[in-house]
This record gives sequence, structure tokens and C-alpha cells, in this order.
Amino acid sequence: MPLTDAAIKKPKPVDKPTKLADGGGLYLLLNPNGSRWWRFDYRFDGKRKTLSMGVYPDTSLKLAREKRDDARRLLAAGTDPGAQRRSNKAAGIDRAANSFEVVAREWLELKRREWTKLQFEKERDRLQNHAFPRIGHLAIADLGVTEIRPLLEHLVKRSHIEQAHRLRHHPSCLKSLFTEG
Repeated sequence: MPLTDAAIKKPKPVDKPTKLADGGGLYLLLNPNGSRWWRFDYRFDGKRKTLSMGVYPDTSLKLAREKRDDARRLLAAGTDPGAQRRSNKAAGIDRAANSFEVVAREWLELKRREWTKLQFEKERDRLQNHAFPRIGHLAIADLGVTEIRPLLEHLVKRSHIEQAHRLRHHPSCLKSLFTEG
């Protein structure tokens, strides 16, 4: 019988982990410490596997069921949902490691030896004050004219025309990020 919100809230703390089944492999694991974890059991390549779907009440019954259905669609397509999640997480970590801010800071460190202290500080401050807050979190692979133009327009509207010009025509490897061609 499928779970309801009332059935989820009703049980008291337990002495050992207890499962409340919802159906289709989804269940709520009640722990002795009072936490309630959504889990999805499935088989892939003949092996039993479990996938975490979140913590109740942060993950509602409806959302847990949607996540289960998504995982079941992946299984139907021949994909292990656990492996897919790990792959997505690794890709996210890789994208974060290649964010505009990370790459720009590495570039600044390379240029530090070529520039005077004052020049380095100007370039660093320009990026920190104007570019990083708006595009620093974006992956380098995702940056293009559609991301750069609003940054430059914002600076012009705030009467930072010289900063916009300098960012657009930034020297070395970053120049290609700020030009359309």
C-alpha cells in the first residue's frame, strides 16, 4: 500500500532501522536517531543496489516518487542510476574546477611575474570587482557573448566605461572570452 504524509509522520522513534515501503522499490528508512531517509532499491547487472533519494521532510513524498520514476526510466534505458549520479557529480566538480574565476586566478598568477605589483593589483581588482561577481561561477566552456555582453552593459550603465573597455580588451588568453570574433 502506498505511503501517505500522515503515515510518514505517525511512527515514533524506533530501536533499529525500519523500512516503510511505498512501492516500486521506494521506501522510507526510519533511523533510531529520528532521521528519515528516502531509499530506492533496484537491480542492475544482477546486483542489488540502493540509491539515496533525500531526507524527509526536505524531500517530500511527491519528490521522492519523481526521483524514483526518473531512476526507473534510466534503468529501462539500460543505465545504472547510481553510476549516472556519480558521473553527473564528477562532471559538476570538473566544471567547478574550470570556472571562469578559477581559470582567471591561475592566469593572474602566471602574469604576476611579468607585471609590476601595481599592474597586477589593478588587473586582479578589476576582475574581482566586476567580472567574478557576475560570471565567476560559470564554466569556461559555457562562456560566450551572451554571458559577457550583459556584464559589459552593466558596467556601462554604472558609468564604468573604462572598466568595461579594459575587460573587453583584456590581454593574453582572456581576450578571446571578451570578444565576439
